[in-house]
Amino acid sequence: MSNEDAQAEAGTPEGQGPVEIDEEMARHMANKREELFEKFEIRDAFPPEVMEEAEARTTDVQAEIADEVDDREDLREMTTWTTDPIDAQDFDDAISVEERDDEYVLWVHIADVTHYVNPDTAMWEEAVERGNTVYLPGYTIHMLPPMLAETVCSLVPNEDRLAHTVEMHLDKDDLGYEEIDIYKSVIRSDARLTYTEAERLLDEPETAEELLEDQRVDLAEKTELIWNLADAMHEQRKEEGSLVLNPARDRAHTIIEECMLKANKAVTHELMWDRGVEAMYRVHPQPSPEEWDEALVEIQDLDGVSIPGDAWDDPRKAVNATLEQAPGRQLDKIQWAVMKVMPRAKYMNDPFGGHHALNFEIYGHFTSPIRRLSDLINHWIVYTNDVPEDLIALCDRASDKQKAAETCEREYKQFLEEIGLDPSAVNNRGLEVVDED
Repeated sequence: MSNEDAQAEAGTPEGQGPVEIDEEMARHMANKREELFEKFEIRDAFPPEVMEEAEARTTDVQAEIADEVDDREDLREMTTWTTDPIDAQDFDDAISVEERDDEYVLWVHIADVTHYVNPDTAMWEEAVERGNTVYLPGYTIHMLPPMLAETVCSLVPNEDRLAHTVEMHLDKDDLGYEEIDIYKSVIRSDARLTYTEAERLLDEPETAEELLEDQRVDLAEKTELIWNLADAMHEQRKEEGSLVLNPARDRAHTIIEECMLKANKAVTHELMWDRGVEAMYRVHPQPSPEEWDEALVEIQDLDGVSIPGDAWDDPRKAVNATLEQAPGRQLDKIQWAVMKVMPRAKYMNDPFGGHHALNFEIYGHFTSPIRRLSDLINHWIVYTNDVPEDLIALCDRASDKQKAAETCEREYKQFLEEIGLDPSAVNNRGLEVVDED
């Protein structure tokens, strides 16, 4: 590795190595986690019957997948890849893309978790109990047993996996859905990219062979194509009034965010308009006009910040335009001014009210069934066209557990700062307990 490459890598989480702590600090952190788990009713360990079930579902995996191929769309020859953080433990979404004469075709493949976890299983009951995966810096409390989530439900490279695919045919002019098809599939991911590697592939397409160990080298072209499509979807979303609180997000994150939003929106469009069924919709109420005015005035009063005069009519567009022009030191304050007046999004059995921040008439979650109860249930509804009897209670459960997880995460981050640790560094680089001797 050249000097220049070494310096570049040192600036990434991959190059910096884990954050080091001593044994006493590790005990102190463990005690704090236990305290928070009790406070927010978060259970860490899985019951024995859940672990036994997970173990049973991870035996003879390839034989079971081979038995499924004839009943599914076989997409194993399609160039497919995942993009995740360096420390990701499971890979539940992958993408494929093609450009045709008059359309783009975007495939979002989601791990077919409900093939293994259904309402008759103890794992399903446990997922309802937990509601979601809780991500603390350096520590994860999973919704599903890692034994399952990190193996058969993880879209790892060069292995056949069962997936639930959302195939979207997008008009080249307005990127609207010309056709949406949702079906069970078998896929074979060609590559597991980190965000850093995806960025490098965009900058240096010639590195594809090195990254892929001589696998599909057309991934460089596909990555360029998906970036151009995602960038266009992102700009269109902003133009239509979707709130974008993080204007500096890198290309790799933008690709994943836009593809997942497009797939989630497609699925809930299908459920509501084509099937007319209840599901776990994501509803985000809007602030009152007075609350928005309060936020905009607070933003306008910040040093070095000015809201463009032609943007005041739509607060979301006003915030987007301001964030793009504001000094970096003020971004956190602008974001906080908005977050203070935003009501909490919640899960509901109908989409009435839409999603204000995204400016979507209908929205719901589908792309993360390993870590969110809502997605797991929506997979089941899409597959069976049947709605759980206790859907309203499940919506409330998922909303409450999400709030508890977010509050727990915030309090743990504050605790880490109080004991002199940087939560972002711990999150990005992991922890290592070192012997002081």
